[in-house]
Amino acid sequence: MNLVGFKNPKANLESIGIKNTKTQYWNLNAEELIEETIKRNQGVLSDTGALAIDTGEFTGRSPKDKFIVKDDNTKDSVDWGGFNNPISAEIFDKLYNKLCAYFEGKDVFVRDSYAAAADQYRLNVRVVTEYPWANLFAYNMFLRPSAEEAKTMEPDWLVIQAPGLLCEGVADGIRQHNFSILNFTRKIAIIGGSAYTGEIKKGIFTVLNYVLPHEKKVLAMHCSANVGKAGDVALFFGLSGTGKTTLSADPNRPLIGDDEHGWIGDLVFNFEGGCYAKTIDLSAEKEPDIYKAIRHGAILENIGFVDGSRTVDFAYKNKTENTRVSYPIHFIENALKKSVAGGPKNIFFLTYDAFGVLPPISKLNVGQAMYFFLSGFTSKVAGTEAGVTEPQTTFSTCFGAPFLPLHPTTYASLLGAKLRNSDIRVWLLNTGYTAGPYGVGKRMSLPNTRSLITEALSGDLDKVNYETHPVFGVAIPTSCPNVPSEILNPRNTWKDKAAYDAKANELALAFNKNFEKFAAKAEEEILHAAPKALQSA
Repeated sequence: MNLVGFKNPKANLESIGIKNTKTQYWNLNAEELIEETIKRNQGVLSDTGALAIDTGEFTGRSPKDKFIVKDDNTKDSVDWGGFNNPISAEIFDKLYNKLCAYFEGKDVFVRDSYAAAADQYRLNVRVVTEYPWANLFAYNMFLRPSAEEAKTMEPDWLVIQAPGLLCEGVADGIRQHNFSILNFTRKIAIIGGSAYTGEIKKGIFTVLNYVLPHEKKVLAMHCSANVGKAGDVALFFGLSGTGKTTLSADPNRPLIGDDEHGWIGDLVFNFEGGCYAKTIDLSAEKEPDIYKAIRHGAILENIGFVDGSRTVDFAYKNKTENTRVSYPIHFIENALKKSVAGGPKNIFFLTYDAFGVLPPISKLNVGQAMYFFLSGFTSKVAGTEAGVTEPQTTFSTCFGAPFLPLHPTTYASLLGAKLRNSDIRVWLLNTGYTAGPYGVGKRMSLPNTRSLITEALSGDLDKVNYETHPVFGVAIPTSCPNVPSEILNPRNTWKDKAAYDAKANELALAFNKNFEKFAAKAEEEILHAAPKALQSA
């Protein structure tokens, strides 16, 4: 076995069952990993220097193939069902041994990193990958210890990814040839049969969503965050495609992080060391910070080039609409050096409303905030998951159901305790459609959305008059500086007002139906916040 790079002298892969490898590459820097990728014909450089790769069969997560080992430690704490699919320790052990054996005679890339920027909540993570560019993804997305620190690091969790390992589905105790499995007892995440890098990132996010609320009483959040000059923190909750990364990349507000955070007391901290942004239809005009971050060291996934060039065609979606770029957070010019700040003053719930019903912005009281948080309404955007080709209305609890191992009320209770007896303002922000549903209306204007956020953060939206939405009960501003007043009430943007009323009622009924599973445990304040739908559209 050959060794390249540097590692803790006490660390070895043999101790975890990976033996007789060809060459082990430990903690290579970005340049070295890019060179290894190109040498293996696994990627090319774009004209900005970013590495362009193809993730193969999977261009998004595969939630039906994500499992958690059900054993004495998890059987009573994990909220089984939905996205939390149980699997036995015996099947895990069988797949783990198969995964380790797969690396025999092969090159392997190892990275020591950590998650959670707040020192007291840090989680050391060792990532073992088959491909050098997947190791570069881990370098970009997790927090990076110094070379000296890495020489003494011991992992709290181990992640192993082998895209080339194709299993036999039912014969191996799983659904099909790919899998992503978390074992909270052994503290190991294994990924096989899929090269989609998001499985690595979201695996550790799921771990933190279990450990921090369950053991530390920290609210783990699927949100982006930034901070103003006065220290005022803003959180942006939302699923992929709703605008978390785009809207938190504000040149006037330093970025804390773009996707995953923890919140306890007066502390908000990033889980990650990088950003993972969608690039479909990206432009320098709409998203200058992200556009400028696509340079040497960044990884572009599943993009196309302009014919005869290495210039990225950001409109390319022949393979997927979930084209992505990952880059270290310091590629954003005004990102915080240490991704830690105080408690939030404003919270935005982002929803991609394909119905065109919800206002571009509305203010929520505490009961409504809890209701919308538990509901997590949005529309899945094409490409973020296997099989999704156009927007689909969905309810994703706490704006992150695929990544929540605990019961939703655990996260909701933590949020509710923070909102009560506080001056935190909560806003519902529709980044989806207006003037009609998907296929008829048009997408919300990004400049208008940015202006609405700016005025909310400045406090100017506290000074205007509001009207109440007759169905959803949220408070809609009747005016806003730098935004046309006629777009603020969504009903005004529809030519056919009766059609709007029917669609609003249809969506309200969907909310009410979805919330039935929470009703028995919901407080009266939350139940009162439900939309007032008629029983028939």
